[in-house]
Amino acid sequence: MTATTASQIDAASIVNNAIRIRGARTHNLQNIDVDVPLGKLVVVTGVSGSGKSSLAFDTLFAEGQRRYLESVSVHTRSLLKQFPRPDVDEVSGLPPTVSVDQRVTAAPARSTLAVTTEIYDFLRLLYAKAGVAHCTNCGKPVHSQTVAEVVRQVLQRPERTKLMVLSPMVRGRRGAHKEVLERIGRNGFVRVRVDGELLDISEVPELSARKQHDVDAVIDRIILKDGIEQRLRESIDLAVRESDGTCIVCAQVDGAWEDQLFSTKFSCADCNLSFPTPEPRTFSFNSAWGACEKCEGFGVQGIVEETQDVAVFRKVPCDACGGSRLQPFARSVTFRDHSIADFTSLSVNDALELVRDWEQNTEQSTGESQYGTLVAARTLPDIRQRLECLQRVGVGYLTLNRATRTLSGGEFQRARLGACLGTGLHGACFVLDEPTSGLHPRDTQRLLATLCEIRDAGATVVVVEHDGEVMRAADHLIDLGPGAGIEGGRLVAAAAPGNVATASDSPTAKYLRGEGVGDEDSSGSVKEPQQLPATNSKDARQSTQQQLFPDDAPAGDEAKSGSQPQLTIRNARRNNLQNVTVDIPVQKLVCVTGVSGSGKSSLIMETLLPVATAFVRRDVDSAFALADADCDAIDGLDAFGRVVAVDSSPLSRNRRSCIATYSKLWHDVRKIFARTKTARAKGYDARRFSFNSGDGRCSECKGTGLKDVRMAFLPDATVPCPECLGKRFNAATLAVRFADRDVADVLDMRVDEAVDFFGELQSLRSMLETFRSVGLGYLALGQPASTFSGGEAQRVKLATELAGGRSEPTLFILDEPTVGLHPADVEHLTRLLRSLITAGHSVIVVEHNTDIMNASDWIIDIGPESAMDGGQVVASGTPADVAEAALGLTASFLSAAT
Repeated sequence: MTATTASQIDAASIVNNAIRIRGARTHNLQNIDVDVPLGKLVVVTGVSGSGKSSLAFDTLFAEGQRRYLESVSVHTRSLLKQFPRPDVDEVSGLPPTVSVDQRVTAAPARSTLAVTTEIYDFLRLLYAKAGVAHCTNCGKPVHSQTVAEVVRQVLQRPERTKLMVLSPMVRGRRGAHKEVLERIGRNGFVRVRVDGELLDISEVPELSARKQHDVDAVIDRIILKDGIEQRLRESIDLAVRESDGTCIVCAQVDGAWEDQLFSTKFSCADCNLSFPTPEPRTFSFNSAWGACEKCEGFGVQGIVEETQDVAVFRKVPCDACGGSRLQPFARSVTFRDHSIADFTSLSVNDALELVRDWEQNTEQSTGESQYGTLVAARTLPDIRQRLECLQRVGVGYLTLNRATRTLSGGEFQRARLGACLGTGLHGACFVLDEPTSGLHPRDTQRLLATLCEIRDAGATVVVVEHDGEVMRAADHLIDLGPGAGIEGGRLVAAAAPGNVATASDSPTAKYLRGEGVGDEDSSGSVKEPQQLPATNSKDARQSTQQQLFPDDAPAGDEAKSGSQPQLTIRNARRNNLQNVTVDIPVQKLVCVTGVSGSGKSSLIMETLLPVATAFVRRDVDSAFALADADCDAIDGLDAFGRVVAVDSSPLSRNRRSCIATYSKLWHDVRKIFARTKTARAKGYDARRFSFNSGDGRCSECKGTGLKDVRMAFLPDATVPCPECLGKRFNAATLAVRFADRDVADVLDMRVDEAVDFFGELQSLRSMLETFRSVGLGYLALGQPASTFSGGEAQRVKLATELAGGRSEPTLFILDEPTVGLHPADVEHLTRLLRSLITAGHSVIVVEHNTDIMNASDWIIDIGPESAMDGGQVVASGTPADVAEAALGLTASFLSAAT
């Protein structure tokens, strides 16, 4: 075979119009070869842990960023985080890559939605150049004009107009002002205007020191006519020098004299206050130039509030800036009667309506200069375009001043996606992670339209996604699997969605064909599927639940009759909730749903969860928790001994964290090795076999098994520890063996293998069986938790709870547990949640997934829309009841679901 040069490879990629990936081995990828077509919507899918993110982010995006950094200077490169070189033989035909992920915590603490989407940058320019500043004391407009601009404006008056050019020396101040009058005389001026009366300087009477006075030096008296411009310019220039930046032109109009104040320094003559010239940084709350001095630009402050003899610490808007984050002068600048704080307090939808109105009203507004009108004409279209993009991606309900870190991962990603779309960036490759996360089915079509718009603009869109609607809308589908972990990482199919559906029997292909995806075992094989029928009748749905979950009694009639215990949330007012009172059945699977921003998380995660946690732990008085959650009462909490919140967040940031340590399984393993004959002879106790601390771990890598290699001008590298060769322990510890295996061997075991290895030890076997039953049999006991997908992390948490064998009734609360899950994993998750119900626990799920909705015992639909148009209970009942009632947006998707 002849050698292929890099130029030939790139040429081939261009001809094929695709990104060419060869020999990808990042994480669990099995040396795969795949082409990613350019200019297309490409969806990468597969079961949780199959290698999707390893291909899309850790290979494709990482290589694109690494190549970009190689193009900048060595000095610049040393200041930036460098990505490690992915384990891949070849990536060619790669355009510039942009990652749009869901890491909200990466946003700066002061960042807002407007800042994240760069709308605020345009607003700062608009208000600095086109805004009208106002005195922070009296509120009157203050302007800054050059002498030439003042002269030009004065010359627009009719010819033969009589004028006086005055220099204001005193404005509304008490005192005799003798020194001011003396200075006016010394500077050669013979006339002065005192409290509106024109006098010779020598005839000014003694002024009362107890009264307020206005004193203006008369610089010149002029009649407008040809040839007067030079004299007028000199007079105005002298006037502003004498009064430190201001002058008054007093004109005779219809027999009366009228004053017009001009300023070259943004000052208020009435209040004797001067202000800096507005600049974009004046409106930055990330800078000392603009940030409120009290709250330092965060917009909030902590207070202790007394409510019915209960003291509650809460964050409230800063009393100095009113939550605007800005200093007084920045808050005083308006554009068409709206301050920048007024504008950013609007929702995206309302702000878009206002900007459109401003664009249609092209007439120059009062106080707005011609230059300001020109700036507005150039900046408003950019602001409108970005607002339209945010509306299209489904976050129109969010306010522009919403703190970025308070957004959900899905909201943050869609906001960044809207920003990318608004830039008009062409030819790039966008890599997105689960963009439908947190989206109600109603909003998925809007998102798809946005992705297609980015594609049609010439970009390549690579999406890691499991949503069926997105998969079917793709131009090209890359299916990885067939299983997870070492059973995954292979290219199952890569073609148009219709061709993938007929190409294999993978979970994705079955799902696309409309077949039940079934229940995966630990090896990645699929068991016989059980499929929900395409019907909405109440009896049929309850019959289906009994077939799928025979251990569960039907929930609907019991819950409605009141024979079942229940939780009752009374008058919840958190965020946009409108005095919500709702009953939640106990010992059932309850799904709380609604469109994005409707109030689901406010009701469950910010009201029920903290109050229930405080109640069962007794560490916070329930009255305090209720007051802090803006809720009158929650009845029925005495039915629970524990409250457990489960999400898909990482298990730990510790590099040593793994299944063995998180589940406490390693405690038992250490005891087993400590009881061996060799360990007893050497005097080793259980602490010897800990890789988190103690004398047994490798002293070189401190028990991680890895070493970071720092390089000045190249990306840092992580390699196996040269001392222990990645085994984590020192040689003396590894000399101790149980059943011919050392502790490093045990950590390298897959869960499946460990079940058999510890088969005679009932407690260990039972725990490991639980992990295998939730589909994690492919994971190694010592695999770092940082490498787990969101779905894997979630299942580890649930399996740990199940394996704990705790008997007290527990309230499990899950926030969007299907994030990152393939439809096959969703069915697996549903069965896992059912096992919790069977064990006597209660499960509340905040979710949009229609499969979870249909499998639930009870649905609570919040809405009907987002923000202030939401916050109400639209419907409550069994899935059949909600579908038949046809109230709200969720009902239509329940009716359409199978």
